[in-house]
Amino acid sequence: MTGSLFKGNFWSADILSTIGYDSIIQHLNNGRKNCKEFEDFLKERAAIEERYGRDLLSLSRKKPCGQSEINTLKQALEVFKQQVDSVAQCHIQLAQSLREEARKMEEFREKQKLQRKKTELIMDAVHKQKSLQFKKTMDAKKNYKQKCRDKDEAEQAVNRSANLVNQKQQEKLFVKLATSKTAVEDSDKAYMLHVSTLDKVREEWQSEHIKACEVFEAQECERINFFRNALWLHVNQLSQQCVTSDELPSCMRISTHPRGMQPHQERLQGLTWQGEDPSQFLKAHQMIPITLWLMTTVCSISSINETRAFSGQ
Repeated sequence: MTGSLFKGNFWSADILSTIGYDSIIQHLNNGRKNCKEFEDFLKERAAIEERYGRDLLSLSRKKPCGQSEINTLKQALEVFKQQVDSVAQCHIQLAQSLREEARKMEEFREKQKLQRKKTELIMDAVHKQKSLQFKKTMDAKKNYKQKCRDKDEAEQAVNRSANLVNQKQQEKLFVKLATSKTAVEDSDKAYMLHVSTLDKVREEWQSEHIKACEVFEAQECERINFFRNALWLHVNQLSQQCVTSDELPSCMRISTHPRGMQPHQERLQGLTWQGEDPSQFLKAHQMIPITLWLMTTVCSISSINETRAFSGQ
């Protein structure tokens, strides 16, 4: 290989061969296909992100979550739903960004396609002209060789007729020889003209091939840089999405900290207060059976004494 330039590495010894040019075109087509695949990937990823974001948004706004909670836990749940809503919005925003990047990639592909088309049309015309002129040159060469054979046959015929007495026949052979010599000279001139024209066509093709290599190399460098930057931006967007998704729940973690539950407990006690000392409640209930027993016992003793007194015992 000669250096790292396209114009120094894509040639062939065969004048009709386009293998070098075809190799470049194949590589550019593969690059364009890779860009299209990345573009489709971004579009599909955007659809997934938007679908997930909208589903999450619907869940956050329509699905009840601890509606009967009170005080700090209720506030924590509200913060939680707000953060879910924010995460959903982030995914929807990411989907929009991905679609925008896909659109830029599509515009870039189309721009390079139009630029390539101009060069490819020129090269196709040059290749066609080169092939056509080569064919004409080969036909002229074939014709020249045939005229040379005709001249050689005419000379041999003249030599064989040297001993002939028929003068008229000899004159015909000499005329044929002269005609064949003229035909050789004419075919030689035509052949040389075609060779010269072919050389000019070859030089033109070589010049256009170099220009095409320079254009295609510049396009490939531009494509690589654009593709790399697009990939870099995509990764940064995903990284930012991860950071945002991690930062948003921090507010919820703070709101659900154990120290934040004390006001909730105090509020619950304030709403449902029935008494502070459970021992008073127990004592009150424990005294009921004792009082009933004493009353029953006293009544029983009184009844016995009254009976004895009445009977005179």
